[in-house]
Amino acid sequence: MAAETRHTKGEITAVRRADGESRTLAASLPRLVLEARRIAANVIHGLHGRRRAGAGESFWQYRRFVSGEPAQNVDWRRSARDDHLYVREQEWEAAHTIWIWPDRSPSMAFASKGARDSKLERGLIVAFALAELLVSGGERVGIPGLMNPSSSRNVIDKMAQAMLHDDAARLSLPPSFVPSALAEIVVLSDFWSPMPEIRKMLAGLSSSGAHGTLVQIVDPAEETFPYAGRVEFVEPEGGELITAGRAESWANDYVARVALHRDEIRAETNRLDWLFSTHTTSRSAAELLLFLHSGMMVSKAGGRSTVKAGRSA
Repeated sequence: MAAETRHTKGEITAVRRADGESRTLAASLPRLVLEARRIAANVIHGLHGRRRAGAGESFWQYRRFVSGEPAQNVDWRRSARDDHLYVREQEWEAAHTIWIWPDRSPSMAFASKGARDSKLERGLIVAFALAELLVSGGERVGIPGLMNPSSSRNVIDKMAQAMLHDDAARLSLPPSFVPSALAEIVVLSDFWSPMPEIRKMLAGLSSSGAHGTLVQIVDPAEETFPYAGRVEFVEPEGGELITAGRAESWANDYVARVALHRDEIRAETNRLDWLFSTHTTSRSAAELLLFLHSGMMVSKAGGRSTVKAGRSA
């Protein structure tokens, strides 16, 4: 009977938590959608040029003719200017698939006084805005395990509705699936998951040759650990309590652990030729959007062009 009672209480707690979370998300989604569209509208369209040779109408570049190619590929007007033969290449205009995973687990709901948004809100705003930009550029956007790739102009509405009707457990990391080799994956999370879980996720997503970007979204308090005196910390996903008698004495160890965790993630992404970046919610959402949008260049052959100016946004 005792076991049955505990089970019932656990179910009630889970239902209440899920109900409260869904109501909060439902109430905030209209604002997040509007904010995402505002940010997307302010980012310069066309920044996401595919810049790869292939089928299309836009001129990209001239290149030297390679022996063995069909003679009809030669651009005779350009070739007449000097002693070499040239081929006129068009910019590749085939649609790509970009999978976007915004972490909606309980830990993402945290927001300190110095934050513009909670981590959850920031992740959703950037995910919605990025999807809007990508679809406007002819791409297809999906959410792993939740929404099939879509090129609909109402992609933000489709994403929001898929989330609102999602009754599955809120996972920190995307579910296991095998994307196509030309797909691009963007994971927006706080990445406080254990490294073995992160390595397993990366191994699965990259197994087909797909590339991606991991963005660790953190609150300013998670960066600096601005706590002092007796503080009770609550683990949001497990409910465990940890009490610090002098929290300020934990700061150095905490900062070192965070740096080590990030170094481990970065080492793994570097090994796979993925990108890893950090983003603090006290910074501009548009800054992160611009960083991601600039990095969404996926070649027809599966190669990628990465952002050279640093890995933080």
